[in-house]
Amino acid sequence: MPHVVTQACCGDASCVYACPVNCIHPTPDEPDFGIAEMLYIDPATCVDCGACVTACPVGAIVPGHRIPETQERFTAVNAARYAEPDPAAARFPVDARWRKPLAPVDRPKALADVPDPLHVAIVGSGPSAMYAADELLKHRQARVTMFERLSEPFGLARFGVAPDHQSTRSVVNLFNAIAGDPQLEILLNSEIGRDVTLEQLREQFHAVIWAGGAPTDRPLEIPGADLPGVQSATSVVGWYNGHPDFTDAAPALDTERAVVIGNGNVALDVARILTSDPDRLAATDISRDALAALRGSAVREVVVVGRRGPEHAAFTLPELIGLADGPAHVWVDPADLAHVDHPDSEKLALLREISARPRPSGPRIRLAFGLTPDRVCGDRRAAGVRLLRTGTDDAVELTAGLVLPAIGYRGRPVPGLPFDAERGTVANLGGRVTENGLPVPGMYVTGWIKRGPSGFIGTNKTDSRETVDHLLADVAARR
Repeated sequence: MPHVVTQACCGDASCVYACPVNCIHPTPDEPDFGIAEMLYIDPATCVDCGACVTACPVGAIVPGHRIPETQERFTAVNAARYAEPDPAAARFPVDARWRKPLAPVDRPKALADVPDPLHVAIVGSGPSAMYAADELLKHRQARVTMFERLSEPFGLARFGVAPDHQSTRSVVNLFNAIAGDPQLEILLNSEIGRDVTLEQLREQFHAVIWAGGAPTDRPLEIPGADLPGVQSATSVVGWYNGHPDFTDAAPALDTERAVVIGNGNVALDVARILTSDPDRLAATDISRDALAALRGSAVREVVVVGRRGPEHAAFTLPELIGLADGPAHVWVDPADLAHVDHPDSEKLALLREISARPRPSGPRIRLAFGLTPDRVCGDRRAAGVRLLRTGTDDAVELTAGLVLPAIGYRGRPVPGLPFDAERGTVANLGGRVTENGLPVPGMYVTGWIKRGPSGFIGTNKTDSRETVDHLLADVAARR
């Protein structure tokens, strides 16, 4: 039985290069790669060799005959990507299945036109930074110094992944292996602007890569958004993951209902953690302070509100499957799906299945659609949310003592670098920082501060490869 990619897929494409028959798509050179919710194995082409299992950094690929019960849907999810009746309309064209397998990019161990040693500074130590370091360290000239503001490395891989997603968190093992390279030095508790300036880095290193991510939230700009009891979902993620910036960000859990505004994967993570059995969370590396608070929580329902209809839900199908088939109790009001004028998709089919289930009696998550937040109600603290049915003046009011906006991340300006305020990124072209359309010599970006908050942990691998390729080409050209 062929192998299957499951929910934990991080999208770093290591499996693509390991596969001897090119049965895993989309590949980094295919248009869908940057927007795919996960990678998929073609069951008709897979030879069941297991090479992809070894290559996967998060344990997301399993033999079909060993797939856990909670992941069984992924057998059909993988196969569906190759089952289009019209080959011309296939997501991955039929002839693409029979191409020669992709080979890893063959880079020489030493580059004749690059300084020896080549000193590169990387600001940040999250996934994009670690993948960039890994690309540089393929060349024996490279000496990488990484500057990390916090006392622990690896950024969102350590502090952004939900504690009950242990498979995804295992990518830290890969980063630990990269960090063990003797030609990489990670300086913790090192803040740019406090301990060293960006200008000093540019003077001391051949090149600087800024990998600072998108650390701020998009604000919820409605009346009442500044009331106590309203806080960003990002701060709650940081709180339960023990992020040092959010140790004092404990949410008010003395309310029976919380409302999460926005329905991306982060919204589902927060809703799931707030309604989870604390005894189950105790086996994870959740913050012990957060665990103690959750044991005393009064929250019995978390309503996850999306402005658009269910056919446009921002969460991915793999995350919805994990929610529907895992220990969480999730519910959808059938009325929210009654007037969907859109062809059925796998996501809609699963939402319909969830809506047909009995309404859970214990702590639960409700997925609600077609509601636009109008105001947070309350006097001295949040007491509820007034929502409008999207496109109308029909109002819906939900009582809630906790309101958590989860409407996206945004990069913030970096002193000394040109900032694209519209996109929330440092202005760049393929990772080369640009000012007035011209490259800034020796200055590069990677990750969310380069492309915006999109993709998954592994998406940063190809993103960082592009940046490093441009960096090496530029350094060679300046010789």
